[in-house]
Amino acid sequence: MPGFGRWINATWILLLGIFHSCFSNYSDDQCSWRGSGLSQQQGSVEQISLHCSEGTLDWLYPKGALRLTLTPRLAPMGAVRPSGGGSSGVITACVKPSEQFHGAQLYLERDGLLELLVGDRIESSAPPRVRCFSRGPGERLALFLQATPHQDISRRIASFRYELRGDWTARMSLDSNSISREDACRPCNDTEVLMAVCTSDFVVRGNIRSVEEDETLRAAVIKVSATRVFRQKYTLFTSSSRLVSRGEIRTLLQCGVRPGPGSFLFTGRVHFGEAWLGCAPRYKDFQRTYALAKAAQQIPCELPVD
Repeated sequence: MPGFGRWINATWILLLGIFHSCFSNYSDDQCSWRGSGLSQQQGSVEQISLHCSEGTLDWLYPKGALRLTLTPRLAPMGAVRPSGGGSSGVITACVKPSEQFHGAQLYLERDGLLELLVGDRIESSAPPRVRCFSRGPGERLALFLQATPHQDISRRIASFRYELRGDWTARMSLDSNSISREDACRPCNDTEVLMAVCTSDFVVRGNIRSVEEDETLRAAVIKVSATRVFRQKYTLFTSSSRLVSRGEIRTLLQCGVRPGPGSFLFTGRVHFGEAWLGCAPRYKDFQRTYALAKAAQQIPCELPVD
């Protein structure tokens, strides 16, 4: 039966190829990757490259290791928070592990050295938090996932979302261990406010209804009643009546935001589907700044100010 044996072997090779292609796939736009360690050899390292500013990675049944390079096509933009001028070529990246992140450890590879970002979780441990890092011009970085040995890998999935932006500063992120209160919470100057109006993911006029604490994110959640939504990249503020929309904006807990009277112009970025505060001057102060800049023909973009 040698012919039958060869047929069986050929069939298994074909099935393994199909199995591998089913469990190791890029998204059509090469923003995300989903794969399985079942087809990897112990000790092997699979090379992955993604080319978007945001996406996901799902590694089922981790085995061996993955090395992920992120090479996004980012348009240069000016900074919207106090960082001193325009684009510096620095890219800030953040990774948000899933709450069920198991079976691997995630490292940042920089200049041949590994820095642990996310450890393998045990069931009783707290959910992993967002970790951020920056890459300077010409600097080469990669993410390295190392599977941890387990007798039962059936429930192990190492999954995370990533975002990269060329117009963030490190203090706009959730990962703020090394950020000083003074640097993170300093009000924007007039130039930064005008740039924020043009480059932010959302620009709304509104009032602070209340402020709550999110201890998991170590963030303050600002409940906003928006009387005018100038722009929003995603549906962050939804209508609660004919005249008012409501939404939430997060900022670092250390900034000590408190509810109070008055109307503000809220600007900022969307970070993993949530609004994070950038510049937020009082609306009357913004009106004055905008009017003076417009009279001097120094506004970077138009806004239909009341």
